[in-house]
Amino acid sequence: MPYIPKPYKFGIALSGGGARGIVHIGVLEALHKYGIRPEIISGASAGALVGVFYAAGMEPMQILELVKANKMVKMFKWQLPSNGLIDIKKVLSLLEQNIETDDFAGLKKPFYCSVVNLNSGHSEIKHEGKLFQWVLASASIPIIFEPQIIDGNSYVDGGLLNNLPVDCIRDQCQILIGVHVNHNGPEENISGLKNVAERTFRLAMSQNVRGSLAKCDFVIDPPETRKYNTFDFKKADEIFRIGFEETEKRILEMFDSIDLNQVVLEKNRKVVNDI
Repeated sequence: MPYIPKPYKFGIALSGGGARGIVHIGVLEALHKYGIRPEIISGASAGALVGVFYAAGMEPMQILELVKANKMVKMFKWQLPSNGLIDIKKVLSLLEQNIETDDFAGLKKPFYCSVVNLNSGHSEIKHEGKLFQWVLASASIPIIFEPQIIDGNSYVDGGLLNNLPVDCIRDQCQILIGVHVNHNGPEENISGLKNVAERTFRLAMSQNVRGSLAKCDFVIDPPETRKYNTFDFKKADEIFRIGFEETEKRILEMFDSIDLNQVVLEKNRKVVNDI
């Protein structure tokens, strides 16, 4: 079978996690510092939001300022429960104001978005056609946000079934970086409805990322993310630093274990194929 070279050197998959998704911005900024600029992006929920702005051409620090300037924690309009507790429409305005074209094809880098179709019960990946509706759907955490009705179907947070969408870009990049912002470990004190709900949702999502993490060449999964909840946007600078410092701390490990080895492997495959 002929060897088909992968078109992109670096790809990055960004998990969901609410405000913890600000870690992604820190990771991207640290990667930029060392000359690594992912060329293809996938994301779920908060990872889809960060990912789409990055794919649209925004620099990491611009995305961070966008989060802080718009005070994301205050952007959501609480409403009486119907299909959801929060109106996500203000996020649509943010997309419209900062991304020129409501189409995947208008982005500067390929972008793949994880969503869940509540009607079929299946996970889906979107990467073409209308853009904003799918990003909103991917970020619509069940119960908290109202589902997005698209073509007669109800769509919610892609993290519910596929919180680290890697299969859609795995075969397109030589080196795949996975960023997981829902680090799980033993928790001693869990009390109150909010904490119970947060812990339950994290545990549920962790089950669908195990296989995805194994397919990544390099994984960034900072343990410190456990200190923050879904709506801790007011702690944006702290969360950003976690992503930046974790990436910078491990950047040499990334170069040693992935960069050179993977590039050599790709070259060797081509040589073997040409013989």
